[in-house]
Amino acid sequence: QVQLVESGGGLVQPGGSLTLSCAASANIFSMNDMGWYRQVPGKQRELAATITNGGSTNYADSVKGRFTIARDSGRNMVYLQMNSLKPEDTAVYYCYAQKRLLVKTLDYWGQGTQVTVSS
Repeated sequence: QVQLVESGGGLVQPGGSLTLSCAASANIFSMNDMGWYRQVPGKQRELAATITNGGSTNYADSVKGRFTIARDSGRNMVYLQMNSLKPEDTAVYYCYAQKRLLVKTLDYWGQGTQVTVSS
């Protein structure tokens, strides 16, 4: 079992920046994918950014050019640098990890951290 703990959320003005951190309780090198999803009340959780254990990244169109995901396997950490934040980025952000085995896939989620973009 892997536990994921997010930190770094908060209130920021439009145009500002925040860095989210996700600490994993186990070695993330074995995780195929890690990433960040976000959810607004009443809406489905959506992908913000993911990164493979090979370093390949994927971003939602709405955050491309503004968000950067990074993975530090030595420290078992994943980060999301968010720049030029907009009010529509307001959401609970969840850290995510996936490990694909031969016969099943294991998905892990953090508890979430609130990001509010408002003046």
